[in-house]
Amino acid sequence: MKLEHSEETCIWQVPLMPDDLLVKVIEILERAYGVPEARSLDPVDLLVMTILSQNTSDMNSSRAFEQLKSRFRSYDEILNASEDEIADAIRPGGLADIKAARIKGALERLREDFGSVDLSPLQKMSPEEARSYLTSIPGIGPKTASVLMLFGFNMPAMPVDTHVYRVSRRIGLVPESASIAQTQKILEEITPRENYLSLHINLIRHGRLVCRARNPLCDRCELGDLCRYIQVQREQS
Repeated sequence: MKLEHSEETCIWQVPLMPDDLLVKVIEILERAYGVPEARSLDPVDLLVMTILSQNTSDMNSSRAFEQLKSRFRSYDEILNASEDEIADAIRPGGLADIKAARIKGALERLREDFGSVDLSPLQKMSPEEARSYLTSIPGIGPKTASVLMLFGFNMPAMPVDTHVYRVSRRIGLVPESASIAQTQKILEEITPRENYLSLHINLIRHGRLVCRARNPLCDRCELGDLCRYIQVQREQS
């Protein structure tokens, strides 16, 4: 598998890995954390929640979303509100002024493109078209787009947050030197469509509970026999 990366035409050669490594990782993580169940989420709610989650904790973004929904009865009311009013409602989520502008701008874009505040037209798009459309909205980057595609429409997209990025490189699913964009591309190429949700959620769980950024609990890691990072640590000890 080759992955192009460049300022001009530099080619990354992705090292071959055992054919069953990814399958084993998915199986072990599911034994440790369970098989995540897909929840039915309104895509527009998910869009707003994902914007609110940027650069803050899950607790803070949840509080901000709850306050927004209690302050305004509909997204049309949010569109008719000022950015200051929106910012005041989402203050617990941090960066309220920036996020208020992004939320209102995104909702205006949906109404302009689809006639109402609605994301259901994405169901008829290919993953490539959906990703291109979503990332054309100011404030919607690759990660936010991937979250919407995966959780809102069950499309084959792999959101790469800090946990997915760290754990997938340590295990050896992607090269240690891979960028976030390269990590997403590789994981989307090698992950079976039916396992996208499971792998994404369980990599996050594993990153939070065991494979932490500082002082990872390698002695408790279920992936110890597979993990490149642990193998290197053993060789150096």
